[in-house]
Amino acid sequence: MALALGTRLGTYEIIAPIGAGGMGEVYRARDTKLNRDVALKILPDAFALDGDRIARFRREAQVLATLNHPHIAAIYGFEDSGSTHALVLEFVDGQTLADRIAKGPIPFDEALPIAKQIAEALEAAHERGIIHRDLKPANIKVRDDGTVKVLDFGLAKALEPTSAISPSLTNSPTITSPAQMTSVGMLLGTAAYMSPEQAKGRPADKRSDIWAFGCVLFEMLTGTRAFDGDDVSDTLAFVLTKPPAWDVLPATTPASIRRLLQRSLEKDRKRRLADVSDARLDLEEPFASPATESSAGIVIASPSRSGWYTTLLWALAAALSAGLAVALAMWAHWPKPSVSSPVRLSAEIGADVTVGVSGAQGANLALSPDGKLLVFAGQRANGVSELYVRRVDQLQATALSGTDDGRDPFFSPDGQWIGFFAGNNLKKISITGGAAVTLCAAPNSRGGTWAENGTIVFQPVAGPGAALMRVSDGAGGKPEPFITLADGEASQRWPQLLPGGKTVLFTTGSPGRFDDGNIVIQPLPDGPRKIVQRGGYYGRVARSRHLLYIHGGTLLAAPFDLDRLEITGRPVPVLEGIASTSGTGGANFAVSDTGTLVYLAGQGTGNEVPMVWLDRTGKTVPLRTTPADWGGARFSPDGTRLAMDIMGAAGGGSRDVWVYDWMRDTPTKLTFGPVTNVGPIWTPNGRRIVFVSVRTGANNLYWQRADGTGDAQRLTESTSNQTPGSWHPNGNVLAFTEANPQTGNDIKILTVDGDEARGWKPGTPTVFLNGPSDEQDPQFSPDGRWIAYVSNESRQPEVYVRPYPNSVGKWQISTEGGLYPIWSRTRSELFYVTPNQQIMVVSYTADGGSFTANKAQAWWSGRILARPRGPYALHPDGNRFAVSIAQDATTKHDHVVFVFNFFEELRRLAPAVR
Repeated sequence: MALALGTRLGTYEIIAPIGAGGMGEVYRARDTKLNRDVALKILPDAFALDGDRIARFRREAQVLATLNHPHIAAIYGFEDSGSTHALVLEFVDGQTLADRIAKGPIPFDEALPIAKQIAEALEAAHERGIIHRDLKPANIKVRDDGTVKVLDFGLAKALEPTSAISPSLTNSPTITSPAQMTSVGMLLGTAAYMSPEQAKGRPADKRSDIWAFGCVLFEMLTGTRAFDGDDVSDTLAFVLTKPPAWDVLPATTPASIRRLLQRSLEKDRKRRLADVSDARLDLEEPFASPATESSAGIVIASPSRSGWYTTLLWALAAALSAGLAVALAMWAHWPKPSVSSPVRLSAEIGADVTVGVSGAQGANLALSPDGKLLVFAGQRANGVSELYVRRVDQLQATALSGTDDGRDPFFSPDGQWIGFFAGNNLKKISITGGAAVTLCAAPNSRGGTWAENGTIVFQPVAGPGAALMRVSDGAGGKPEPFITLADGEASQRWPQLLPGGKTVLFTTGSPGRFDDGNIVIQPLPDGPRKIVQRGGYYGRVARSRHLLYIHGGTLLAAPFDLDRLEITGRPVPVLEGIASTSGTGGANFAVSDTGTLVYLAGQGTGNEVPMVWLDRTGKTVPLRTTPADWGGARFSPDGTRLAMDIMGAAGGGSRDVWVYDWMRDTPTKLTFGPVTNVGPIWTPNGRRIVFVSVRTGANNLYWQRADGTGDAQRLTESTSNQTPGSWHPNGNVLAFTEANPQTGNDIKILTVDGDEARGWKPGTPTVFLNGPSDEQDPQFSPDGRWIAYVSNESRQPEVYVRPYPNSVGKWQISTEGGLYPIWSRTRSELFYVTPNQQIMVVSYTADGGSFTANKAQAWWSGRILARPRGPYALHPDGNRFAVSIAQDATTKHDHVVFVFNFFEELRRLAPAVR
């Protein structure tokens, strides 16, 4: 159906038509809610008559929406408006590749970068099991800056009729009947890029996309189609029977590109190029010394690659499809030549888990120093996670018993032990298994490194003021300071001790903004500290004398002088698409001392995430779709507003308190930097908000009217950092946390007398709880008779309840770690979050001075994202939370990528200065 300009579909307003085809009409539209342009693909009218087809399309579209790659146009959503169904897509400005080819052949220096980006897009999709099925120049856009976006990934399959799912329809998406095969234009174009197996009506796989890729590359270089007939029938006949006109390729075409085209356009897909990653590698070095041919017709590699070694690499790639163990065993035991070329292999992890731990955005994998053993944090479908080890030359991974919720692993220098964090503790375990040994407390840590002298250096907590600590790998015990924070350093995270243990490298910066962080080096014990790289995180010095780090999800490298402790050349990009997050500064890559790199492919993300409603059934509904780096969210007593602190663009460059009217989708800024203002707490009448501010040098308590009128008033004066907890229902008593240099944190009570008319007079804070351990986050029960809080008296944070105002007596609520307690106002329920970000609920009875808590139950089987000062806000109705959930939470990350001889690649891209 044709739509007039100005037509509204939900929040989308039609601006202009873009095109039309067998998959529907496409319009440029304005998203009036998010204030951005999108592409609306209006699905054919036949959809309105086929409910099963719409349902199946939704399921397919959900899978396609998980694709997140810089060269793949994104799927934003699915819009229903009466009988009109539209797919909401990323709007990509620029000409299609078909438009560019229409002007003539594309020069090599322009064509090969385009082809490389197309190959990267296909590679990312294939790794997720998604096939394009309809790749052609018309489905590829090239922006003015040269960026390529591949459109319509997998939509050919998603748009098939439910009643006609068959091999022919699955693989010939836009040719749906003999009558249509007489059409011209788009249908003829589709036939020109259809693989022989699709033309025969046989199932398609990723090699079908490789065929289409070869057709597109051929057309870019020649300006003519590889298979071009007068009509669809002639074109398909050429696809099945005739070779391309190889003589029309430019005479200067490198031999490697000719080979790539020939292998991509093999009619027998068993002989065709098996993996598009091989195509990408060929495109990266197209002008290498040409291969020669022996008298026997055998291709002999150029001098840069010895013949037997190239043969071995191809054997490795072939063996991977049958079994990784055989291939890597060959690699491990075959004698290496003096000059080795890097080889990149994608491999299954060898266990039915996904790499990573929900809610824990850190470093999920590590390689032993000799490069023979991989350890990773793996999570099963039921949410349970633990560490797994796997020899690189074997197929299967083995779970390490006793490592539940283990994360951020790292190896001992001899490769016989693994350090990791779990249950808010630092632990170690042998690579052969056995009992895990707890070394010390480490709540919410951010990385560790193991010295040859038996010292483990780590960051114990993620918050401000977190300097590196050290502990013995044998005796464990109370951690000791390792180095101090320098001026301007908020934390020191993801440390690496350089060889010899006399220098430490770490990342510092503002939480949530580590793309703008600094990588710092410190000679020990107190040498001159200096920033070696500005703008990046997760720095690692490799044995090849290179500094590796992440910026924007890309791995960069720079030559590094170990004597002068500085980079000596310009950083260069090495790999794109490393799973990492600038929110915590963590990244999922590791390099062995022997030159093997392993990494988890994915999108580099920041700390800005949208918010959703989460109910008891696990159903989620968008709450605030605008991504933000939010923390410390709390609902107003009437449930109509949400206070939280936000950093970044929304926060005006500093972290400030905002009040969000979610019913009207209206955010209002309450505080204004330049200092940090965080941790908002509503008064029981909803008129004021208490928050923390560093206006006087320490985190003290302030409050301000919730409507933004008037100035903020100071409630406390202390040289120690403070954090508000909750108000007593009477509105005059505030429980809060204050840092104690000896014990960590104490819980205090502040009484505020007066009213709006007579003014308010804060009293002197009194101590409620100051035991020998750390107590924090006090929360008053709805009747004001109890306080729930968090203490690490059992060596890990747990939730406890004590009576108020008499603090004598206590009841432990959580047993396997608990944080951020919240009371329900409508039921006898107390909520908390486990260290791995699962919401738990405890029902209770309180009679007189006795408190009885039942066994904790999981409120929802999934995990939420960790957020500063609390990952959730409970609505006053007690039935739903405001949370953030990882966008790829349903995606199974069950492959890692190995790059062998990685140091050779580094030396080529970033030559070391001697």
